[in-house]
Amino acid sequence: MSKPVVTAIASFGMSGVVYHGPSLKVLPEKFKIHKILERTKNVSALRYPEAKIVRSYEEILNDPEVELVIVNTPDFLHFDMAKQAIEAGKHIVVEKPFTKTSSDARELIALAKQKGVIMTVYQNRRFDNGFMTIKKIIAEKLLGRLVEYESHYDRYRNYIQEGSWKEDGDERTGVLFNLGSHIVDQALALFGVPKAVTANLNILRTGGRTTDNFDIRLHYNQFNATLRTSYLVRELGPQYILHGTEGSFTKMGSDPQEEMLKIHHLPNEPGWGEEPQSDWGLLNTTINGLHFKGKIETIPSNYADFFVNLYAVIREGKELLVKPEEALTTIRILEACLESNRLKKTVEFLSE
Repeated sequence: MSKPVVTAIASFGMSGVVYHGPSLKVLPEKFKIHKILERTKNVSALRYPEAKIVRSYEEILNDPEVELVIVNTPDFLHFDMAKQAIEAGKHIVVEKPFTKTSSDARELIALAKQKGVIMTVYQNRRFDNGFMTIKKIIAEKLLGRLVEYESHYDRYRNYIQEGSWKEDGDERTGVLFNLGSHIVDQALALFGVPKAVTANLNILRTGGRTTDNFDIRLHYNQFNATLRTSYLVRELGPQYILHGTEGSFTKMGSDPQEEMLKIHHLPNEPGWGEEPQSDWGLLNTTINGLHFKGKIETIPSNYADFFVNLYAVIREGKELLVKPEEALTTIRILEACLESNRLKKTVEFLSE
């Protein structure tokens, strides 16, 4: 069996604590957490005593043992840190939303190809159990021809978190690039590149300085994909609403993985990713001439599968699930949303 991929984590904030660390920990035969960058603290020592805490990024870049670097720093640092890692010959995972501009994304893709390293973007919401379920429903045409798709990623946060980089900055700092990168990526994975984009971006919270609400339409040949996010939704509605020529599917609730990870459960525990029946989606449709209406069990999923695939790519030459070119398209769509909102009209979207 191939040896584990020697890995370094470039920061130990929320994403390192909740997502990357636990996924790597349950895959010891595939990944070795070798170094973790904490500039002043030693938080990771308790959970990952096998890893060495370093105080500078150079200690990761200059280590010949390190094969893979996880760039999970704030968005505005992604480009520079990813570029340095690629130039040092490291494979990299870049936290979403990849880069702040499409031109930066193109430069990183070209550089990674030139250096012969593997680069991917951490779009873990492709491994949400609700998304896996609707993906199967669409693939099996259980609704007939799909005519409407609506996805929500809502939260209730009516305050401004002072001191957070997510609350200040330019138009690419708010929920559009943060949470929007997830649901745009999901739509691309399901339906491909849209023909046009319409977006309405808002700041709704008192004292807000960055976008905290959006309504996006991705226009396809026969239907629109509607994507919505708001920080002022205290009573959550359906996460997914799908309508087709034969029926409808609605899905309440949200994937339980994040909340389980936040309270330090690990994604190798029995029943991981399973959802209570109360959150199962409702399918009302006609299948082969028979009417069906009832709950559909949510397909359990696992964020660690992102890294299972990455290991197979690095060690076995398998195909990457989240390709950097797809992440580039996501950034381009988010930029089209900015343009649409600025012009107050639908803008054409062209494939590269």
